[in-house]
Amino acid sequence: MNAAARALVASLGLAPHPEGGFFRETFRAALDVDAPQGRRAASTAIYFLLPAGTFSALHRVRSDEAWHHYDGDPIDLHTIDDDGRHAVARLGRAIADGQRPQLVVPAGVWQAAVPIGATYALCGCTVAPGFDFADFEMPARDALIQRFPALRDVIATLTRP
Repeated sequence: MNAAARALVASLGLAPHPEGGFFRETFRAALDVDAPQGRRAASTAIYFLLPAGTFSALHRVRSDEAWHHYDGDPIDLHTIDDDGRHAVARLGRAIADGQRPQLVVPAGVWQAAVPIGATYALCGCTVAPGFDFADFEMPARDALIQRFPALRDVIATLTRP
């Protein structure tokens, strides 16, 4: 991790995230809602930093997740839906080049993020209904390959052994 990324991790008080990268929750709505998965905060938000050369492993949550790009390199946001359709969208500030500063991953869609560059990507993620680790699923590589055999190479790249 380069010095700029280390400085951001320290100054924003970020901690390691199970899927990779570093995060800190910055907002949890006081309002609770009845969601299909149970009682949840209406919304939550985090800072999320991915250093160059790392990735956020394939995972899914049971709520919609809006990604916001704040600083640094763009990221490729990979998604896989229940039918095995793989898509890649670039989150970043170069709008004229097709990047978008905000992207939404619908509830239940598999997702992974890869920074594209030599430094880091600083993003935010807003989840509604709010994030709860009980709604977080990050299966082993073999389980995903068994479910989506046609995506073996993508899954091998975006998961850890």
